[in-house]
Amino acid sequence: MAERSFVEEVKKLRLGAGEVFHGEGILAVTKALLESGVNYVAGYQGSPISHLMDVLADAQDILSEHGIRFENSASEATAAATLAASVNYPLRGAVTFKATVGTNVASDALANLASGGVTGGALVIVGEDYGEGSSIMQERSHAFAMKSQMWLLDPRPNLPCIVQAVKDGFDLSEASRTPVMLQLRIRSCHVHGQFVAGDNRRAAFSIREAMEQPQRDVSRIVLPPASFLHEQEKVKERWPAALRFIQERGLNEFFAEKVGDVGIALQGGSYNTVIRALQQLGLADAYGNTEVPLYVMNVAYPLVDAELLRFSDGKRALLVVEEGQPNFVEQNIAAILRQAGNNTALHGKDLLPVAGEYTTAAVLQGITGFLRQHGLLAAAAPTPPAVRRTIPITEEPSPSAAARAPSGGRAALMAEPVQPLAVSVSARPPGFCTGCPERPIFTAMKLVERELGEHHVSADIGCHLFSILPPFNLGNTTMGYGLGTAGAAALNVPAGKRAISVMGDGGFWHNGLTSGIANAVFNKSDNLTIVVDNSYTSATGGQDILSSTAQNATRSTNHAIEKAVRGVGVNWVKTVRRTYDLKTMVATLREALTTGEKGPKVLVAQSECMLNLQRRQKPLQRAAVARGERVVRERFGVDSDTCTGDHSCIRLSGCPSLSIKPNPDPLRTDPVATVLDSCVGCGLCGEVAHAAVLCPSFYRAQIVSNPTRWDRLRARLRHGVIGWLQRRDAQRRARLAF
Repeated sequence: MAERSFVEEVKKLRLGAGEVFHGEGILAVTKALLESGVNYVAGYQGSPISHLMDVLADAQDILSEHGIRFENSASEATAAATLAASVNYPLRGAVTFKATVGTNVASDALANLASGGVTGGALVIVGEDYGEGSSIMQERSHAFAMKSQMWLLDPRPNLPCIVQAVKDGFDLSEASRTPVMLQLRIRSCHVHGQFVAGDNRRAAFSIREAMEQPQRDVSRIVLPPASFLHEQEKVKERWPAALRFIQERGLNEFFAEKVGDVGIALQGGSYNTVIRALQQLGLADAYGNTEVPLYVMNVAYPLVDAELLRFSDGKRALLVVEEGQPNFVEQNIAAILRQAGNNTALHGKDLLPVAGEYTTAAVLQGITGFLRQHGLLAAAAPTPPAVRRTIPITEEPSPSAAARAPSGGRAALMAEPVQPLAVSVSARPPGFCTGCPERPIFTAMKLVERELGEHHVSADIGCHLFSILPPFNLGNTTMGYGLGTAGAAALNVPAGKRAISVMGDGGFWHNGLTSGIANAVFNKSDNLTIVVDNSYTSATGGQDILSSTAQNATRSTNHAIEKAVRGVGVNWVKTVRRTYDLKTMVATLREALTTGEKGPKVLVAQSECMLNLQRRQKPLQRAAVARGERVVRERFGVDSDTCTGDHSCIRLSGCPSLSIKPNPDPLRTDPVATVLDSCVGCGLCGEVAHAAVLCPSFYRAQIVSNPTRWDRLRARLRHGVIGWLQRRDAQRRARLAF
């Protein structure tokens, strides 16, 4: 169950020639695939292209109408290897996954594909997740394109350019017999706009024809001596063919080329940011008309020497806007210019940030410095509006402004600097959702830690990685998706403790079963692996996997992780079917860490992802309430009179719905715990209180919508009895007071 459904949006994919398509970037990419006559599509979800996979999944009826095979691949390597269908046949194929981690996983298949080359167009759509909004290590997919000699498209982030890039990508791939990478940033994936649609096109050559007419070309197989010739073929045949296509098709763009004697060369994906910065400097308008010459490299690799030399001819200086590190493009341009004897001054990372996302503020500062240095902006120009203060501190404040100042009038205003976000906003580390079934697993680990001491914990990629942060502070390393068990492989000698590894169900099916569990069996590991089974690849948006309990009409589900683990030779396997049962979780963990049985141990901890559970149940509950049916919801609370203010419940849970409030007792100063309205009734806080032998202040309440007569009668009886007891207690206290 993906976090977002595109069932309604995919209807736009049926638009024909001349009709105007309105929508989101990822939907436009799917439309472009249909118009390009693609034969097959595969991929693995991950930001920022998770929704592209969701769109494809919801559009399967349209894909099947055009004979298109779609697969939710088991991993990025599986997706990349799918492109082998384009090696010998004129079949157009596209795959998609997150860069750079997805590209790393797929690297073996991609390298072999790029070595042998392709016959049909092969397009690799990589979601570039770079900058402070990224959830991965900071690397670029650009390096992989250079290493394997795959061409890299980086289109301007608007729908017409993105759609055209998909079509050009297939054509470029076929013209140069080389797979092509199409890079989409977060903003490109989710940008909204419009373009004039074309007709969806069924491929001229089908997968069925390929199967019935097998083709074989030994020169395309990466095996000596052919593999030695592939490198020569790349530089002598494919590279020149790609350069000719790029120039003849005009994939790169020139704007105001001859307007001035300084210019900016930029990746296509940075175009909107650069134009916005120039707008703030008064050097461009909202329609993209610019007074500064721009060379937009919609093809980020390979660079076209002739176009760069043409653009720099007669220019005193050139600024390269290249997001990410290392500065591959800047170094390449420098080599092209100097080898041609061109002395144009070259700037890039000397004026722009060396690393990090190129936001408008960062690019604005770099362009401002560049233009000032070369005399296009006065040195004393005021600070751009994006960063200057609205009230200059050199002027006397107005009476109203002085009245608002805490004290001291003008002095107080001068003492109010603009604070960077890191100073003025407290750090807010990511954490588990309210009611997350993974939280009790790590609560149990903390409770067992009290008895058995600290253990080395090898973490993995997924929601469970939040356990490395407060309040749990568990996890020593993380090496990659599904590599939790492999990350503890070396820590496997007789000792007083066992290493603990954690992986999710998504990581388990992606990579963990073979490189983790099977490897542990083969090498006679004695460590413990906890497989967090929440029924989905929750971290990427809640897509179904092999072990999902949902019934999926187009996929095979309900395959138990425990069976797979036993199938590769693990003998000690326990499944906890409700992670919120904290006592069982603690007891099973204790047993796994202390048992005398040798060999790898696997604990499967099951409970459905709370986000998906709520997405499914809330609409049903609202509909039932609207129909007048009786609906019961559970919530938990804290008795303020009983709470001691110890707050162990918060320290051992970390649930966002747990907070504090002032103590109602005037004689006690410590704040008491409270449960906010965001509570989903999972019950962990109460379980923690009992398992940790804490105070009995937690209570469970039932909220009844559309109560029956019996519900109302019970409520009146309860209120009556409780009210009588409260009045009696108040009278007793009053007598004691005298």
